[in-house]
Amino acid sequence: MKTLYLDCSMGASGDMLLGALLELHPDPSGFLARLGALGIPGVTVSARPDEKRGVLGTHAEVRVHGEEEEHAHAHGEHHHHHHTQLADITGLLGRLPLPEAARADALAVYGLLAGAEAKAHDRPVELVHFHEVGELDAVADIAGACLLLAELAPEKILASPVAVGGGTVLCAHGELPVPAPATAALLEGVPTVADTERGELCTPTGAALLRHFVTAFGPKPPMTDERAGVGTGTRDFERPNCLRAYLGEA
Repeated sequence: MKTLYLDCSMGASGDMLLGALLELHPDPSGFLARLGALGIPGVTVSARPDEKRGVLGTHAEVRVHGEEEEHAHAHGEHHHHHHTQLADITGLLGRLPLPEAARADALAVYGLLAGAEAKAHDRPVELVHFHEVGELDAVADIAGACLLLAELAPEKILASPVAVGGGTVLCAHGELPVPAPATAALLEGVPTVADTERGELCTPTGAALLRHFVTAFGPKPPMTDERAGVGTGTRDFERPNCLRAYLGEA
């Protein structure tokens, strides 16, 4: 069975997953061109070689109107005080020329995010304001990951327990403990690992993507790896800040 295994021992974020999956794709340059042709307003996506503590990988870089937004999260996801509601996101995703399967996945991921934010802030889903995940760079991360998975077409997606980090994270609602409330809600029922690294290792976008796509969490099963990919985060830690992805037969 064609299986994708994700090693989340340093957490997960949209850009890390995007970078790792790009390394699995047989034509990453062609994929980036197709992602750019979706026409997400003002957004360009590129990939560059990167190294974290001696581990080589790919860093996926999203620019909005020519500028990479502030890297405020541990893995490069960004937050500002713009307010974007779920209806705005679903409207944008509905207009993008995505394959229907990838569009349905992206809408489901945002549905999970909205549900987690609603639970964290005790308000109806339709009134949830996205801060960290509502910006155009996050739309590119999610749409890109969903499109990559549609093209790679694994029959099963598995993952390791997820490292969440420690300490606190500064977000639109102030300084919050790690994992942030929305991330914690998304990871309910998912094996997680507290980490000595101080900072947010698993972001809301990363948690929502894992929650939607992964069918089981645990050790890597016996499998014959055909390709392996590494997606790097933004910050430097004591250990390599990366997500590994393996695609093969299990």
